[in-house]
Amino acid sequence: MRIIISPAKKMNVDADSLPVRDLPAFLEQTEELCCELQSKSPEELQKLWKCNDQIAALNVERLRQMELRRSLTPAVLAYEGIQYQYMAPNVFTSKEYDYIQEHLRILSGFYGVLRPFDGVTPYRLEMQAKLKIREAKDLYSYWSNKLAKHIFSETDCILNLASKEYSVCVSKYLRPGIRFITCVFGEEKGGKIIEKGTMCKMARGEMVRYMAENQITEPEDIRAFDRLDYVFAPERSDESTYVFVKRGKAP
Repeated sequence: MRIIISPAKKMNVDADSLPVRDLPAFLEQTEELCCELQSKSPEELQKLWKCNDQIAALNVERLRQMELRRSLTPAVLAYEGIQYQYMAPNVFTSKEYDYIQEHLRILSGFYGVLRPFDGVTPYRLEMQAKLKIREAKDLYSYWSNKLAKHIFSETDCILNLASKEYSVCVSKYLRPGIRFITCVFGEEKGGKIIEKGTMCKMARGEMVRYMAENQITEPEDIRAFDRLDYVFAPERSDESTYVFVKRGKAP
């Protein structure tokens, strides 16, 4: 089983807490993307990134100094978003680190697929960014089926905790024999399950922590997840979608 998650926009440098174990699998493609970004003006980059002046200035400087092979941070410590805060990898045990290194994969517009202890440097490049490179009109075209094939080579069972922006890089290329299960975290409102962005990110991070703590290797075992007041809703779920509803708000 492999668990897929999204990256986060906010990143930091931490080359001291834990050692990097390897370089990313698609570093050659990352180097090509880096060169393409470095060829652009600050104005072009800000338009591509869709961010304010302060964030643009920070990332233009990062790009100018970018090193892809040294002074790196383990990917799982590099991302600072809500999902990663609730995962709280800084306080994992050695056994939990080994679990996520085997089972967790981070999808990235810049790096493709990352294992938790692959070394990365701060960057800004969302999968939806309209970056044209060679014959590819955007990053979805650039990566094509590479990320899916890489993950399919490791497993025939994927637990999807990623946003659609990233999960589509895998789900679009599903083939017979590959099980793909998406987790939904929502609230019952008017007979429908409503997902809220921030709560989903919190729950996804908490789910990774839950799986690492319990060393889960079968997707069915996550149905016991009951953190952040979520409870598995069997009447809302099926073989490819596991729905978790806020306790007290289920039908």
